[in-house]
Amino acid sequence: MALWVDRYRPRELAKLDYHKTQAGHLINLCAQGDFPHLMFYGPSGAGKKTRIMCLLRELYGPGVERLRNEIMNFTTPSNKKVEIMTVSSNYHIEVNPSDAGIYDRVVITDMIKQIAQTQQIDPSGQREFKTIVLSEVDELTKDAQHALRRTMEKYVATCRLVLCVNSTSRVIPAV
Repeated sequence: MALWVDRYRPRELAKLDYHKTQAGHLINLCAQGDFPHLMFYGPSGAGKKTRIMCLLRELYGPGVERLRNEIMNFTTPSNKKVEIMTVSSNYHIEVNPSDAGIYDRVVITDMIKQIAQTQQIDPSGQREFKTIVLSEVDELTKDAQHALRRTMEKYVATCRLVLCVNSTSRVIPAV
């Protein structure tokens, strides 16, 4: 049985009843077939995740709602193992890299490299790029944010990042 909040959550950008101009811009970006890295910001509970899920559904269709939980393992330079819980579908992956604590830089660079370098299962898919949703980017260390910026630039051809932020003041301007 689904929670009331989840049952009545909008599933399409056209059905969002707040910030309709933003929804219109996102619909136009999806219709063009290619879009840049995006950053959604606002206070907790403002609907950032709902808008992101609507965007993903607009891009990939209803298959994006078939989610599974996975655990990704990373090895730090000091050979320490770090486990991160992710939520993913066949089209995207959601991760909160700040859960790794001081090892967030390693998690970000390794995860984006790993996802961007793998081939898509269905080459005739709707999009030529993969989408990674990063939550709480403002909680990352400055070192991790600089690593994120470099990695974003390197894999822009095969991977798009959607950043979810509570406060833009704690994110470096380059991101």
